[in-house]
Amino acid sequence: MDKKEALKIVKKDGWELENLPAHFKKDKKIVREAVKKNGTALQYADKSFKKDKEIVFKAVKESGSALHYADKSFKKDRKFVREAVKQHGIALQYADDSLKKDRKFILEIVKQDGDVLVCADYSLKKDKEIVLAAVTSKGIEGNALQYADDSLKKDRKFILAAVKQNGDALEYADKSFKKDKEIVREAVKERGDALQYADKRLKKDRKFILEAVKEYGGTLEYVDDSLKKDKEIVLEAVKQDSDALYDADKSLEYDLDILAIINKKK
Repeated sequence: MDKKEALKIVKKDGWELENLPAHFKKDKKIVREAVKKNGTALQYADKSFKKDKEIVFKAVKESGSALHYADKSFKKDRKFVREAVKQHGIALQYADDSLKKDRKFILEIVKQDGDVLVCADYSLKKDKEIVLAAVTSKGIEGNALQYADDSLKKDRKFILAAVKQNGDALEYADKSFKKDKEIVREAVKERGDALQYADKRLKKDRKFILEAVKEYGGTLEYVDDSLKKDKEIVLEAVKQDSDALYDADKSLEYDLDILAIINKKK
């Protein structure tokens, strides 16, 4: 096999670097192409390239997980860790502990991806500003509150602020807040389907649900079945969202008043 053929192979699949003869793993051009295609192919490169700034940066830019295979010096380097996290938040797990404890750095990156919080130092999972920033960013998982310290999940003032930013935060709040009308109301106002995380008693509370469906018709999906038969509630829901009819009780499927509202919206 010659170099031209080896280049063709790694351009198609960077991980094939593993199967190439050792001398190709020491060839910078081949390694560069391999990590450009698949960043984690860095693990198969000669160890000299794991200390090479150009190669490592290209690798983490393609895949944040490539940081795992980089020289430890890069795991302390904000530029490289920042780039890795930009690709995949939990790449922070491969960073040096000093960065996981760096409040300023963590605050910066959780604003990009709240899921980073899972890898931050435990002390920062109690930090209200950092956790709220993470919750607001709505990372890949969509709800960074799950990674926060339990003390914050039980802090009413904090949870109220959190659900105003991201209604889904209600899912990981202390169960006492799932019964709290003000908190659930704010969560549903921000994100209608947050009602799914509310206490069953609130899902049966007619007055509360009537108010909720006026804000977001899709909330009807998560209310108690008894209220899906309630014509007034269904009417208000379809005024907001015609598709809410799909979640109503079958007995209202052909109700003329409800159909009239839907037809008027078309």
